[in-house]
Amino acid sequence: MLLAERLADYTVSLSYHDLPEGVIHATRQRLVDTIGCALGAMDSEPVRSIRSYLATLPAGPSTLFFDRMKSTPEAAAFLNATMVRFLDYNDGYFSLEPGHSSDNIPACLAVAQAEGLTAKHLILAIVIAYEIQMRLQDVASLFRRGWDHVNFVTVSATLAVGKLLGLSKTQLVHALGMALNGHIALRQVRSGELSGWKGASAANASRNAVFCAYLAKHGMTGPSSIFEGEMGFFNQVSGPFELDVRAFGNRENGDFHILRARTKLYPTNGEMQTAVMAAIDLREQLSGLDDIATIQIDTTDVGFKFLAKDPAKWRPTTRETADHSLPYTVARALIDGTITRATYDEADLADPRVIEVIDKISVREDPVLAAQMPSLANRVTIQTHSGKILSKELGTQGNAGMGIADAQIERKFRDFARTRLPEQQIRNILEICWTLERQESLEPFFAAIALPSD
Repeated sequence: MLLAERLADYTVSLSYHDLPEGVIHATRQRLVDTIGCALGAMDSEPVRSIRSYLATLPAGPSTLFFDRMKSTPEAAAFLNATMVRFLDYNDGYFSLEPGHSSDNIPACLAVAQAEGLTAKHLILAIVIAYEIQMRLQDVASLFRRGWDHVNFVTVSATLAVGKLLGLSKTQLVHALGMALNGHIALRQVRSGELSGWKGASAANASRNAVFCAYLAKHGMTGPSSIFEGEMGFFNQVSGPFELDVRAFGNRENGDFHILRARTKLYPTNGEMQTAVMAAIDLREQLSGLDDIATIQIDTTDVGFKFLAKDPAKWRPTTRETADHSLPYTVARALIDGTITRATYDEADLADPRVIEVIDKISVREDPVLAAQMPSLANRVTIQTHSGKILSKELGTQGNAGMGIADAQIERKFRDFARTRLPEQQIRNILEICWTLERQESLEPFFAAIALPSD
């Protein structure tokens, strides 16, 4: 059986009743975290640009986050997913390929609302999206071949949205063929000086997924053998890989990958989270920044190639470039003792203090650290003017056991919400999210997250 058919089989066969309570609760957590990240990015330039364009389109059935304006499902998915992704703070999963499975959530929300479905339908679709994207990340590396990880979002979002639309196995295969054949994303979006499209690349994948799923529902057919064909995904993009769909999360094994999603501690690229933590630890051992003579950062091949190799990463001029700059981010961690959303304000990128610290930094690829993937290990070594050597190496422990307490999720959400929403509204949003499966309609959720009228 072709891979598209096996993925479609899995999607059609999985039901809400197959989900353990722990998986349902993980989905609640993912929703709280995702909405918080989106709230923190609603005033960003890319979001304003997209919102301005959507205002020229006719209204539709799907709500734009934090607004009462509605648009088509694919347009709402695009805008809302751009908000989720912009700050680089939404959850991540790192295996052969890095990625952010919460990129799928806005498409699932947009279609579930448009179709008048319950929150249980939404939860199932989100679990399917996480399962498929993360399992694909386990078996194939796209970035090493010059393609963006969001090509896996195209697959996962198409199948999750197709589930919400009640597509048959045959229709899902057609939707997947259309979505993958027509919408392959290049990795150039994360190379050199980064643009607003960096935060919109996954959103565009989900938009295309919604569009193709609806086309399949109305009878459009797609290219056959989209993975295995002579000019299909295996030969042209990913290289061949094996994917055991029988091992996917199900009622019997309970092994759903959504349980492995990582909640980010800092609003920056996932591969350098441990470099930030190491730098903050070393900062406590310094008498001051003037004590630093040199800073050596040893990282993986991934970290070097995408976070330090390009000249733009050493003098970032955009937020998008800065939050993918290893030297800039480590310099700010040493200066400020933390990394926050304000770290990447464009007015501060050329701060002379930051440039002074960056000029003391060198970055090199360490094959030993690279061999530890997906641990995302980094080592920061500081030599002081007195000759003292301070060094810290940190790595994550794979992708297992990355659970996080509800209280930590809430704190992160409140950090975004407290300047935007009154306390009672924050409590209402959290109550709906923590009891999500009881919602017979998604309209109360969208009403709850709308910003108060002036």
